[in-house]
Amino acid sequence: MEPVITIEESLTDELAQVLQAHWLFCTSTSPIEFVFALDASKLFTPDITVFSARVSGVLVSVGAIRKLHADHAELKSMHTLAKFRGNGISKAIVAHIEDFAKAQGFKRISLETGTTEAFAPARGLYKTLGYKECEAFSDYSPNEYSTFMTKLI
Repeated sequence: MEPVITIEESLTDELAQVLQAHWLFCTSTSPIEFVFALDASKLFTPDITVFSARVSGVLVSVGAIRKLHADHAELKSMHTLAKFRGNGISKAIVAHIEDFAKAQGFKRISLETGTTEAFAPARGLYKTLGYKECEAFSDYSPNEYSTFMTKLI
C-alpha cells in the first residue's frame, strides 16, 4: 500500500472524520485534561501544516507539523485509521513530514504521545524512526499520561 501524501489546505468532511477518529481514540485512552490533540479548527493556522495520506483516493492517515521555533517543530495530530495500520502508512507520513521539516530549515522535531498501552504502537513506531524520549517541551508539563520524544533531523 503506497500512500499518496499531500498538504491539506482546509478542513474537508473527509479530513474531519479522520480527525474525529483521532480525538475519540485519544479521549478513550487518556483523561481529557491530558489529551493534547488539537481541535480541527486550530490546525489551519500559519504555524501548522497539515498532511494527509490517501490509498486508492481514500484518506487513511493524517499528520501535522507545528513550528515552535526557527529550528524546532512539533509533530501533531498523527493518526492512521485502524484498518490501515501495520501497512507502513504511518511510517511514510512521518518520513514525508520530516523531509518537509528539513526543507523548511527545522533541525529538531519533538512530539507528545500517550503512555497507555493503546499508544504502545505509536511509541514503538517513533522509536523505530529514531525518536528518543526527552523532557517536556514547549508548553507541556510532565505528567503520567504523556511521553515526550524528540529527534534531530
